[in-house]
Amino acid sequence: MDIRNEVVAVLDEVLSLKGRASEFALDTPLLGAIPELDSMAVVSLITTLEEHFGFTVEDDEIDGSVFASLATLIDFVAGKLAD
Repeated sequence: MDIRNEVVAVLDEVLSLKGRASEFALDTPLLGAIPELDSMAVVSLITTLEEHFGFTVEDDEIDGSVFASLATLIDFVAGKLAD
């Protein structure tokens, strides 16, 4: 499983970026930098990641640092998959 590509695909789909997410580098900032990633989109993104990868995210596991960059989001997903 290529977690990076799958996370990028989920980002692209949930945020309706029309392929723009494929250009993101690991250090690409997300929250506060991508207009489409507002508070409602964060909820939708978390739900879609849960469904796509088959894990559950507890409320206390999420804060802004998870969405700081593509790398931090991938690290979060990888950590959840390792649990």
